[in-house]
Amino acid sequence: MRDLPAYGAGVTVTRPRPVPRDLYAVAAAVLLVTAAVLVGRYVYTYDDLIVGWPPLLGRWDPHLGPGTPAAVVVAAAVVAYGPAVAARLPWRALLPAAWGTALAWTWSLALIDGWERGVAGRLTTRQEYLSVVDRWHDIPATLRDFNGHILLHSADNWPAHVAGHPPGATLTYVLLDRIGLGGGGWAGALTITVGATAGVAVLVAVRALAAERLARRAAPFLVLAPAAVWMGTSADGYFAAVAAWAVALLALAVTGRRQLWWAAGSGLLFGLTCYLSYGLTLFAVVAAAVLLLGRRGVRARPVLFVPLLAGAAVVPVAFAAAGFDWWEAYHLLVERYYEGAAGVRPYAYWVWANLACTVLITGLATVAGLRRAGGVLVRRRAEGVRADGARAEETRLAFLVTAALLALLVADLSGMSKAETERIWLPFALWLLAACAFLTRPRGWLAAQAVLALLLNHLVATGW
Repeated sequence: MRDLPAYGAGVTVTRPRPVPRDLYAVAAAVLLVTAAVLVGRYVYTYDDLIVGWPPLLGRWDPHLGPGTPAAVVVAAAVVAYGPAVAARLPWRALLPAAWGTALAWTWSLALIDGWERGVAGRLTTRQEYLSVVDRWHDIPATLRDFNGHILLHSADNWPAHVAGHPPGATLTYVLLDRIGLGGGGWAGALTITVGATAGVAVLVAVRALAAERLARRAAPFLVLAPAAVWMGTSADGYFAAVAAWAVALLALAVTGRRQLWWAAGSGLLFGLTCYLSYGLTLFAVVAAAVLLLGRRGVRARPVLFVPLLAGAAVVPVAFAAAGFDWWEAYHLLVERYYEGAAGVRPYAYWVWANLACTVLITGLATVAGLRRAGGVLVRRRAEGVRADGARAEETRLAFLVTAALLALLVADLSGMSKAETERIWLPFALWLLAACAFLTRPRGWLAAQAVLALLLNHLVATGW
């Protein structure tokens, strides 16, 4: 409380300290999640939503596991030392350190459920990719015939996750099996290892497009993300990494040296991204933001578009040559989508409950960070003058984060993401975490992130 002199005979009045606006944003997010839980449990039934613990796909299952001690230790270490280490470590050492710590965090969370349930068994269930590996003896023939098994009433229809994605997703695990690394254990290990690099890609992009200091401030939050509960082990974590590196290489192409090589690599990964998940074509929004932020580099070397587009054509041309029709498959998927659970799940609930899922995978720190990012953009617009220095850097980061948020909102409004967005939206969610660079007192926010992730992983048995 603050004592202020009053007009009168020595009377002192007290005024309450203003509540930080971040707390208002956090309170609104908590209310959103609470509403999603209560409405999901008491207004709708399981047969309406087809999820066991709305708004999450899972069930109430308090438990401990072999990963519990490690998860607590990793969380405590990042909260206590993460901001200081991220600020002082040389950049080239920070990136592998962030990757290693993200690996430790994701593995420890996954092992809370044990090896079989938490890792090895995740991608082997009847709806998952590994359940159809033995149907890919002849890869070209399977690709030619892929679309014939998407619809529910088709003969030998594909399981939900196989039918719901282009064949690049399944083919990844088929090729892993072909080189002798078959089974759920190897698939889970690959998915976690690759998925943990996604945060590193975000750091690379933030440094290239905004500032190294902002990337360093975001690093602990990208490492200790609640999203790691679903990054291990969900194939969407792998998709998130591919999409993130596509954006990161594009950021390097428009801002740094070796631009043509970065552009070619970015295009190749963007093409692959579209053949891992239909919904990730929305990363075109993020790519457009990168090109706008790096427009000086684009103007200086418009030839960048040649390797970028050439790289982007490689994967689509290869799949088309093998006989897979992406557009036909997408339209069949939409029909299959509404043949299944999506035809039952109410849009009126999921259009806002999906956002509650996003709060759970990104954490309350991200909510506060997004509020601050919005404030940065509003101030920039109100000033109406060209910002420079630190203000310009913050504006660029806020713009990048807003582009990712826009892509997520388009996915939400499309109606093609009704439920299970805690894993489906991982590729978008990781970019929202970069907004945490705007936060002060990072240790408190990091602690909130860690507690949320630990509670979710210990109290709810997540599944898909």
